[in-house]
Amino acid sequence: MTTSASPLAALTVPTAGSGPYALAVGPDGHLWCTLVHAGRIARLTPSTGRVEEFALDSPDCGPTLITAGPDGALWFTRYRDHRIGRITVDGETRSYALPGGAGGPYGIAAGPDGGVWFTLTNADRIGRIGADGEVREFPLPCAGGFPSFLTAGPDGALWFTLNQANAIGRITVSGEVRLHPLPTPGAAPVGIAAGPDGSLWFAEIDAGRIGRLTTGPAGVEITGFALPEADCRPHAVAVAPDGTCWFTEWATGRIGSVTPDGTITEHPLAHRDREPHGLAFGPDGTLYVAEERSGISRWQVRHAT
Repeated sequence: MTTSASPLAALTVPTAGSGPYALAVGPDGHLWCTLVHAGRIARLTPSTGRVEEFALDSPDCGPTLITAGPDGALWFTRYRDHRIGRITVDGETRSYALPGGAGGPYGIAAGPDGGVWFTLTNADRIGRIGADGEVREFPLPCAGGFPSFLTAGPDGALWFTLNQANAIGRITVSGEVRLHPLPTPGAAPVGIAAGPDGSLWFAEIDAGRIGRLTTGPAGVEITGFALPEADCRPHAVAVAPDGTCWFTEWATGRIGSVTPDGTITEHPLAHRDREPHGLAFGPDGTLYVAEERSGISRWQVRHAT
């Protein structure tokens, strides 16, 4: 199987230099994007390409990753002021303070238990916030591991990358943690996402590789796919319905894909220095890419066998 992508449009965000960073599809079918430099959340209408912005209570809060929550709203991490944010599909916002102080919340995902789970990069903890705002935190069995991205797995647990511990972690909804070391030294994993076949894909930013984790009767198996340029700095990943993993290359200004059988393709953005970070598939299969130094690009993805 092979994949390809062609650019459809470059969408302008109203606030110049706002820093589009991460994307998620909301329950309203719109694309929601964090604007890390402006302290705002953007909403993109797929049918028209219109982009609207919603200001948060602090322009310096640093909204980073975002996810659709179990309550019909969008939830996001505020890395700079160490809070968890929530925005309804009508644009109403609020935020919640974290009890641990300057933990650096970053990755975020809705859990199977009705809560929203997040990583605390500077505190070696995984957190959970309920719809009522109650926060619980669970310690990790390592120091300085820098837990980064987080995703709900197919097994009812949450899986996360440990950027400085060179491992993939798993936490159950009751707080039991297990770590799986990566076979590649110094891989520094970041983005992680679950595929439709139950596998987990992740980016190895320091090794220039995309990894895939599967579980079976023999336990956890981790395989890796080397990208053409070792210093391309893959950052975020998103998995298409056909099981192909798409990723951004922060250093080279490209997006790429790797199929389950290991076929890799890459596509340059309009300019190399646009710093692509988050990406997400819209309801119609269109791929959206957040470019921190530009706007949001839209791509038509094609699959061939």
